[in-house]
Amino acid sequence: MRLLLLALLSTLTACSPVVTTNHETLSSPDGTIALTFQLDEGVPRYAVARDGVELIRPSPLGFVLKDAPSLTNRFRVVQVQRVEGDETWKPVWGRAAEIHNRYNQMEVQLRESKAPRRKMTLAFRAYDDGVAFRYVLPEQSNLGTVNILSEETAFRFGDNYTAWWHPVDYNGDEKLYRETLLSKMEALNTPVTMRTPPGVHLSVHEAALVDYASMTLVPVPGDPNSFKCDLVPWPDGVKVKATTPMKTPWRTIQIADRAGGLLESHLIENLNEPCAIADTSWIEPMKYMGIWWGMHIGKETWAAGPTHGATTENTRRHIDFAASNGIRGLLVEGWNKGWDTWFNGATFSFTEPYPDFDLPSLAQYAQEHGIALIGHHETGGNIAAYEEQMEAAFALYEELGIHAVKTGYAGEILPKGQHHHGQWMVNHYQRVVECAAAHHIMLDVHEPIKPTGLCRTWPNLLSGEGVRGTEYEAWSDGNPPEHTTIIPFTRGLAGPIDYTPGIFATTFPKYREGRRVHTTVAKQLALYVIIYSPLQMAADLPENYEGQPGFQFIRDVPVTWDETRVITADIGRHVIVARRKGQDWFVGLIIADSSATFDLPLQFLQPDRPYEMTLYADGKDADWESNPTSLEISTRTVQSRDRVNLRLARGGGAAIRFRPQ
Repeated sequence: MRLLLLALLSTLTACSPVVTTNHETLSSPDGTIALTFQLDEGVPRYAVARDGVELIRPSPLGFVLKDAPSLTNRFRVVQVQRVEGDETWKPVWGRAAEIHNRYNQMEVQLRESKAPRRKMTLAFRAYDDGVAFRYVLPEQSNLGTVNILSEETAFRFGDNYTAWWHPVDYNGDEKLYRETLLSKMEALNTPVTMRTPPGVHLSVHEAALVDYASMTLVPVPGDPNSFKCDLVPWPDGVKVKATTPMKTPWRTIQIADRAGGLLESHLIENLNEPCAIADTSWIEPMKYMGIWWGMHIGKETWAAGPTHGATTENTRRHIDFAASNGIRGLLVEGWNKGWDTWFNGATFSFTEPYPDFDLPSLAQYAQEHGIALIGHHETGGNIAAYEEQMEAAFALYEELGIHAVKTGYAGEILPKGQHHHGQWMVNHYQRVVECAAAHHIMLDVHEPIKPTGLCRTWPNLLSGEGVRGTEYEAWSDGNPPEHTTIIPFTRGLAGPIDYTPGIFATTFPKYREGRRVHTTVAKQLALYVIIYSPLQMAADLPENYEGQPGFQFIRDVPVTWDETRVITADIGRHVIVARRKGQDWFVGLIIADSSATFDLPLQFLQPDRPYEMTLYADGKDADWESNPTSLEISTRTVQSRDRVNLRLARGGGAAIRFRPQ
């Protein structure tokens, strides 16, 4: 699907070839946000304010280089160029049918005032929902090779805000989030989300991460509430290896007057390049099931043996169930040889199935039943082995009519010393995305580099993990009830999450005594609306859906949307989201480890039109711990002027469908 520009204005504001001022201000189109650039004795700095209140104090910019003088000071302004951008584009899939990309941009061209007189450009953008900036190092004779030891970007926050964050990890984001003041934060991965005392919300992340290392943040000693960029290193300590011309990812600061404003923002997508795939007709968002949960709870195994999950017979059974219930896709894990080597060198084959898995006949059987098989490539972190086979593996799938693959990178990256989030792996993930696109393969990436909006450019990158998902409920202490009220406003701001909801049998004592899902069944349904992904899993075993009326909501709920509105949200406590597909609206409500009553206004519905409301709610006696499966389903007629009173159980939720009559 080609990028459709409905409106495009890009006007270059007149400027002198040489600008002598060392202080420039860039305002958002609506005038509420101001980004200020200044040179302080040759040191470039920026600051951000909203409605005149400083959110980020003047903070330094620049680079420390290996075997070259630092690019941190001795600068003078050569030129300032200003651009106004205004376009509306249609994503291949997403949270909205159309996305408005309106901003003001300022490019500040700098040059060192003394030898070697190198050039550096700072590009700033101001949106109504935040700001972003990036570095550009143009091609120049005195700066060819660039080895970055440190990116000096800092974020000196205006006060001791409340923050939601998790500790730094160069290899993943599968951690529980903490709620603390900034003064209590340690080194961390982004996105990190904050709330000021007056209630302004902001989130720091990055966009368009290509050929660069992932950004983490570390506290600045002696400077309260201040944090500095710390890039994930190569084994030799260098952070980024490049040649000019080069540009960094955008450093993003999303800003909203309420938590829901962050979730409604498209700033990160807007900062990425338009779609690079000419024909996107083969890209198909979908709901899927999987031979997956059985392995996590211990019923089945990935490796061949007496309880092997990925058998021809078991796969046919899953295909039959999915086809009879309108579930489009089926993921099969453990189909290929090599699972006995997992975490021990990982020598998987990505083209050879186990003897009890007939790949060609199953691909044909799935097509005959209208089911899209989703292949699985678990690399175990052995990158060389995967890249050697990747082309052949994707070509095999393309030949068999399989157009989706879940990749995995569980374990230590080989060669040793490389990290999941370093530049070397960022480039690997990019090669996989492009190779997959060449073979008409969609991707669901687990143990990924964090999303930064590249799905706009490469919409075959449907979804990913990068979060502590449902699988942790099977074999660990699990995810506490507040977890899913936090991740939409942290990891969820980066991009789609393959959280794998839909567990109806919330305990599984036959296989794992003492383990459980920390929600009610109603909350499991609500997660399909709350946590966005164009690839949504009905994660439970087929037998656990048999005869369950609540399964109808999973059959009905879409995976892409025309409109998204956050009705109300209090991060870590409760979330209510409404999403529209065509004329139908779906609403999800979830709560943390408490019970509460909500009075839901229906003003998002079309006025003066009756709707049939089907409500899937916690039963009167529901509780995530003592009675998680109590579910009440009711139907009645409502209009936009009505309000719906809802009681959510402890750790519970509600899922609602509105259909115009």
